[in-house]
Amino acid sequence: MPPRVPTAWFLRHRIAWMIAAAAVLIVLAGFAGGLAGHSWARPVAAYGGSCDAVQVASQVLPTIVTVSIKNGAANGVGSGEIIRADGHILTNNHVISAAADGGTITVVFSDGHGTETILVGRDPQSDLAVLKVSDPKQLPFIAHGGSSTLHVGQPVVALGAPLGLSSTVTAGIVSALGRNVPVPSDNNTTATLVGALQTDASINPGNSGGALVNCAGRLVGINTAIATVPNAEGTAGGGSVGIGFAVPVNLAMRIAGQLIDTGKVAYPYFGVTATPLPPSAASRFGVDDGLYLQAVTPGGPADSAGLLPGDVVTRLDGRPATDTGVLTEVTLARKAGDTVEATYVRGGKSSTATITLGAIP
Repeated sequence: MPPRVPTAWFLRHRIAWMIAAAAVLIVLAGFAGGLAGHSWARPVAAYGGSCDAVQVASQVLPTIVTVSIKNGAANGVGSGEIIRADGHILTNNHVISAAADGGTITVVFSDGHGTETILVGRDPQSDLAVLKVSDPKQLPFIAHGGSSTLHVGQPVVALGAPLGLSSTVTAGIVSALGRNVPVPSDNNTTATLVGALQTDASINPGNSGGALVNCAGRLVGINTAIATVPNAEGTAGGGSVGIGFAVPVNLAMRIAGQLIDTGKVAYPYFGVTATPLPPSAASRFGVDDGLYLQAVTPGGPADSAGLLPGDVVTRLDGRPATDTGVLTEVTLARKAGDTVEATYVRGGKSSTATITLGAIP
C-alpha cells in the first residue's frame, strides 16, 4: 500500500493522499499500430460535453508506455509518455525511485514490445523523472498542449496502466485548477505538487506518470496522485474516488527539459531562513500572521531587494505568507531571474519589495 499523507483541508483529516505507484497485478496488454516519428494531435474540440475518447485513444496510445521497475524485492509498475522522437520518456519520480540505484527499469510500448531503459534524471521535488530508450527508428511522441489556458469543466482523457493494465483510457473533466497538493517523496520527505490540475477522470495505482490530455490529444498534465477515503480500519483505501491530480504540462516540460539537458533541476531561491509567527508573536508586530525572517543571505536575492533579518513577510507573490510552504510553492513554479513581490512589516510599517529570484549557488 503506498504511503499516505493526511491534509487539514479535506474532510477534516479524513482524506489520505496516495501516490498512484506500485501495483500487484501486471498485465501487459499490447495496443497495435501507430506511425512513428511525429507527434499526434488533432484540432481542439469545443468545450462542453466530452472528448471523442475513441479518436483520442487511437492518436495518443501509441505514445504511452508502461513502466516496470525491479530492484531486489522492490517491484512496481507505472506509466509514462514519449515526449521526444529520440526516445525520451516522461514519468513520475515515485514510479522509478526504488530502481534509481542499481535496479532495472523496463518500458513496454503500446504494440507490446518491451526494452530496458536508462534513467536520464529525476527530481523528487516535482515528482518527475525522464527515461531514455534506444530505438533504431524515430518513435511517435505526444503533442504538448498548454496548462495555462485550461478551464474548469473542460473535458479531458487520462491514459496509462492502472494496476498494470496497459493502454487503459478513462475520461472526465478538469475539476479544479491550481491545487497545491502535499505528497510523499524520497526518504520519508514530503513534496508539493504546485498548481496541480484536479480531475475526476479515473486514476488508480499504476496510472502515475501517465498522460492527461485535452480533446485534441495534447498533453496538459502528468497524472501523479489521487485522494482516497480511509477504510473502516483508518487506513487509506486503494482506488479512485474521482479526485485525482496531475502536474501541469507547462511545469512538467520545463523540468523535463532541464533533466534532459543537465540531468538535474536548478531551482531558484530567495536567500532567507524564515519561520511562521505564532499568534502571540504576530500581535506584537501588528499582523495576523506572517513569516519572520531569521536570517537573510548576504548578497542573496532578498538581501538585494532590501529585506533584513527581523522583517515579517505577510504576502509573497500575491498570496498570504502564512507558512514556509509558500516559499516552496513559489520556487517550484518559478525560475531564476523571475521577479516576485513581497509585502513585509518592519518597525510597524508595511512596505513592498521586488525580489529577483537567483540560482542556488
